[in-house]
Amino acid sequence: MQSYTIGQAARLLGVSPDTARRWADAGRVATHRDESGRRVIDGRDLAAFSIEVGQGGGGEDEPSYTSARNAFPGIVTAVKLGDVAAQVEIQAGPHRLVSLLTREAVEELGLEVGMRATARVKSTNVHIDRV
Repeated sequence: MQSYTIGQAARLLGVSPDTARRWADAGRVATHRDESGRRVIDGRDLAAFSIEVGQGGGGEDEPSYTSARNAFPGIVTAVKLGDVAAQVEIQAGPHRLVSLLTREAVEELGLEVGMRATARVKSTNVHIDRV
């Protein structure tokens, strides 16, 4: 499972590293030390927490979040596979994006909850890039 440093988590959540550190210190999101001694957050824990923050549970004013060229870097929070189609949800700061794509595309990208990914929006289409 992928883990994220406090700084990486802050970028994915659209907040400052100090805010992410305060949330971790307060026990709002679980952390542990990696082999280098850095404090990290498991991807699944960060995915769950990002949903809470995206729904206004951040406990402070929501930061503004902008994207260059309609790219929303975030974390995969849900993957629902059907026989042919799939649905992938990404939390990018306060934004929740949902993409409908083929099951084959999800499997080729190896998408799973807790991974970093970028949602690219064009008109009403949402494309997913694995980071």
